[in-house]
Amino acid sequence: MNTKSSALSRMRHGRSKGFTLIELMIVVTIVAILSAIAYPSYRNYVIRGQLVDATQGLSAVRANMERYYQDNRSYIAGPTAPPCGTAPAVAPIVAGNFTITCVAGAAPDVFTATAIGNGGTNAAGFTFTVDQNDVQTTTVAPPAPSAFASCPTAWVTKTGGC
Repeated sequence: MNTKSSALSRMRHGRSKGFTLIELMIVVTIVAILSAIAYPSYRNYVIRGQLVDATQGLSAVRANMERYYQDNRSYIAGPTAPPCGTAPAVAPIVAGNFTITCVAGAAPDVFTATAIGNGGTNAAGFTFTVDQNDVQTTTVAPPAPSAFASCPTAWVTKTGGC
């Protein structure tokens, strides 16, 4: 009797060791499907958080330029340089993963500020601009995700278009 129970015990224990190949393949497939869905969503979420650096930086530059214009009636550098300077007199401003430059136009009442996403980051491919009339534009080019679209009338900070 002891021999029968030990053989039965060995059979039970022999079958319950580890996973079968099918079970392992099912788990790997489920993880792959979840990753394929989750990673692009997570990347877009991270990018949306970084785009705020550009829009806030440009808003601050525009406010500073307007303040300068109130005092000097011109965006062109005078006795005191404008807040973001005129290229190439002042080094560009770095805001997160964006480099902001500001250029006064040929006329004294024109300027354009631009934030360009730095290469090698999630912000690469994004360019935001604003001018003296508060006309905001967004240009999206590769390597930026195609879920983000260019817009000639606003700053795009999330997927879905203009």
